Amino acid sequence: MISIKSDREIELLRIAGKIVGDTHKYIKPYIKPGITTMELDQLAETYIRKCGATPSFKGLYGFPNACCISVNEEVVHGIPSNRKLKEGDIVSIDIGACYKGYHGDSAWSYPVGKVSQENEELLKHTEEALFEGLSAIHDGARVGDIGYMVSKCANKYHLGVVKELVGHGVGSEVHEMPDVPNYGKPNTGPLLKKGMVIAVEPMLNLGTADIYELDDEWTIVTADLKPSAHFEHTVLVTEDGYEILTKR
Repeated sequence: MISIKSDREIELLRIAGKIVGDTHKYIKPYIKPGITTMELDQLAETYIRKCGATPSFKGLYGFPNACCISVNEEVVHGIPSNRKLKEGDIVSIDIGACYKGYHGDSAWSYPVGKVSQENEELLKHTEEALFEGLSAIHDGARVGDIGYMVSKCANKYHLGVVKELVGHGVGSEVHEMPDVPNYGKPNTGPLLKKGMVIAVEPMLNLGTADIYELDDEWTIVTADLKPSAHFEHTVLVTEDGYEILTKR
């Protein structure tokens, strides 16, 4: 069952989304060579709590930290640690915040210092794929329209589309129906209606689309160990388009 949110719920989701967007803005200047992923995680958690919210991911399904922080070939669900970021790395930071029982969810991938041209293009083209996917959203569209636009963009740049991991509905739970894959056929899948809230999140790889899970039972990496990027916004479906709730 895909829920249509009430005006009150939408307002709380807007606040939760703003906190997530503001947290990304807050930690961005700290993303430099030498900082550890744990330090970034702690900065984000402190900021979220100062905003009167709690980290959505901490304890979710047993995840130990506030943010998922994934470096280079790590696609998603990287566990913050004492690993120091290095010049040329790319780092994906997935942040969730819960405000009065409602969630915001947004991931973004960042360059660490100066990165290679192919990593720069991976970041640019994955962000482009996110907005191509979002462009398909309006009342009466279907979920397959989003995935079609994401994969069409990815294919143009010969990027691997991760199929095992998907976007999702967002509300009083971090993950709600519907699943929002990054591939699909136009005019297929669940119907989108005004008032629904979903997270669209392309995960695109520089090489193969194949992935596997590390022994920590969280971190997902690319099978060929080439870099991956991850961009995500939580959006409200409107009559003629969408409203980004996790603006940065």
